[in-house]
Amino acid sequence: MNRQTGGFVPRVLALPAVLGLALLVLPLGALVARVEWSTLWSDITSTEALSALGLSLVTGLIATVCCVVLGVPLALVIARAGRRSAAILRAVVTVPLVLPPMVGGVALLFLFGRSSWLGGVLAEWGVRVPFTTAAVVIAQTFVALPFLVLALEASLRTTGVGFEQAAASLGAGRWTILRRVTLPLAAPGLIAGIVLCFARAIGEFGATALFAGNAPGVTQTMPLAIYSAFNGAGVAQGTAVALSLLLLVAAITVLLLVRAWRPEAPR
Repeated sequence: MNRQTGGFVPRVLALPAVLGLALLVLPLGALVARVEWSTLWSDITSTEALSALGLSLVTGLIATVCCVVLGVPLALVIARAGRRSAAILRAVVTVPLVLPPMVGGVALLFLFGRSSWLGGVLAEWGVRVPFTTAAVVIAQTFVALPFLVLALEASLRTTGVGFEQAAASLGAGRWTILRRVTLPLAAPGLIAGIVLCFARAIGEFGATALFAGNAPGVTQTMPLAIYSAFNGAGVAQGTAVALSLLLLVAAITVLLLVRAWRPEAPR
């Protein structure tokens, strides 16, 4: 028996659907068309580009590790909390996703700046956070953490607690259950969250610009280098286009990796 897979969507909706797809695809095609393929390698390997690329990768990896250390426990708490508590915690975690990145940068600056209580305490210890490489990592962690928490929490809720209860009845301790039952079952969500987290971290711009600044070699990541180039400063525009292509390739790679770890939905 043949299954109906096309549904009953009105055919007239095909036109706005095609226009929406074009709005998403054509700008990316225009970006690829502007790439100078003959100089692509030299653009990517220029001193300024390598500095921005290296800083983005290093800070992105550190931010991802921070997200794993902080996000896995938070996702576990949300997944195993009661319905009301979980809803409140999930809403708090989601805030950075809907918050304009510039606002996040201002909030971080007010928290760690010298005029704040925390910034004052750190200043007494000789620690300055804003406009440093550490500020880049903090900004990236702030915007990327929700991706890992929400992906892992959804996976944990899907697996439920049945296997955990079975392991506990056989005498397994809490840490053994976490290490050998809970996390392995939620591995697809964890891996997807880590990949999305890293991609979001290396693509962060707004919070980093306000909280960390745009100092080449110190806080100038790839998005900031691209922005500077198109404003007549820093790297050349050819290099900026090449870096933009790198970010596009990274985004596509992330989507492919996430799809590989996500089970197919029933049709």
